[in-house]
Amino acid sequence: MTERPRRRLSEDQRRTQILEATVATVATLGYDQASLARIAERAGVSKGLVSHYFGTREDLMAETATATVRTVREAIGAALDLTAPVPQVIRAAIHHAARLHLTHREALTALAQITGNLRSPDGTRRLSLADYEETYRAQEALFRRGQAEGSLRDLDPRLMAVTYQGAVDAMLGYAEAHPDTDLDHYADTLADLLLGGIAIGSG
Repeated sequence: MTERPRRRLSEDQRRTQILEATVATVATLGYDQASLARIAERAGVSKGLVSHYFGTREDLMAETATATVRTVREAIGAALDLTAPVPQVIRAAIHHAARLHLTHREALTALAQITGNLRSPDGTRRLSLADYEETYRAQEALFRRGQAEGSLRDLDPRLMAVTYQGAVDAMLGYAEAHPDTDLDHYADTLADLLLGGIAIGSG
């Protein structure tokens, strides 16, 4: 029998392979120990290929963080019934977010490591709230739909999105620091608090 030739990966597939290897390496070894050489080894490619696709280690880390936020957001979106009334969608989304430490622990660990350690040349954090822009726009669209259907109050959708995301991030941080947290209770309480301020009638 002859050995079947390896299937050649497209550029997008290869980039995804390297990004996934970066998440796994950072989550396992920590930010400081996640060198390009170790990431390349985990991805099964050369260090030169990693540099070819992403440039510097810092650029790779920044793109990994952006891609990871997108992956997590899309995973929550895929689990939701987006045809339901918006308050129900919001409550369900908070519950799914609360369980990310169980369903996407590696991704969250890597994301926390990167956002906490990646710095610009002047020493400031390279990633900021501006990197949430894609997430904010998706949430704004949902809040506007809720306003159109009459289930949400006429508040600024951007401020609602920023407040919502900040509350979810705080929930994730608290759950990480307190592993015995009752996630369903936290999610229900957070949903009650948020919907109490933005929903018309019961959320």
